[in-house]
Amino acid sequence: MSVDGAGTQHGDGGADEPGWDVDPDDESGVAVIATVGRQIKAWRESAGMRAGEFGAAIGYGEDLVYKVEGGRRIPRPEFLDRADEVLRAGGKLAAMKQDVAEVRYPKKVRDLAKMEAKAVELAAYGNHNIHGLLQTETYMRALLATRRPAYSRPELERMVEARMARRSVFEREPAPEFSFVQEEVTLRRPIGGTMVLRQQLERLVEVGNLPNVEIQVMPTCRGDHPGTGGRIQVLKFGDGSAVGRTDNEFAGRPVSDPKQLRILELRYGIIRARALSPGESLAFIEQVLGET
Repeated sequence: MSVDGAGTQHGDGGADEPGWDVDPDDESGVAVIATVGRQIKAWRESAGMRAGEFGAAIGYGEDLVYKVEGGRRIPRPEFLDRADEVLRAGGKLAAMKQDVAEVRYPKKVRDLAKMEAKAVELAAYGNHNIHGLLQTETYMRALLATRRPAYSRPELERMVEARMARRSVFEREPAPEFSFVQEEVTLRRPIGGTMVLRQQLERLVEVGNLPNVEIQVMPTCRGDHPGTGGRIQVLKFGDGSAVGRTDNEFAGRPVSDPKQLRILELRYGIIRARALSPGESLAFIEQVLGET
């Protein structure tokens, strides 16, 4: 197991866990992690174990134990499994993994994942990078590493895991309908290097062949479309409601007003019509793959 942050160890000899601090602005997350922390502390004290002794028994540092018990650190599933075993909690602590899993990622990512999980249709136009749901792990890791100021290593891992978790939407039954339009430049920019890009292009071909997914490419030579304002995404739900977002309007916030959604759907429809067809696009991606 890797150690926390820069790979340091605490003075008590236990390695800190590669977990994440709780965002104080995430009220629901704060409440859940505080409850989990209190339960762990209560079980530890009931077992007559000191924090350092308990940490050594489960393979983590005393400082990490205090952070988890104080509701300041989100414990990983293996932490809860070991705690349950050592404290003989009979599965009660391990059962908290589900509650922790729901708040382990940043709130804005959780909110997006919940919407994607409920959507029956998803339409997305990307003009700068490959859409997050289409990214390989190596691509997203390299892409997130370009951020400035840079993410710390725990933050980077948290973002990668959160984005990977969102990909489960492709495994849903019944499967939602996906429509992606990617600018040609997103297929050619070597984020992470040539091999990372090749793997990413292979992933696009794989996903693009799914029966419920259409990926279209917008050739750079086509300038007559309304995508110059940035990304567009529209999610539609089974009850007829929808939510959309774009970079350059509505303050970049999600919108559900029918008039605002009509604008986004109009733009996306034109963009989709100007792009290569799905069949032409897969052939184009394979061509770029062969050139990479």
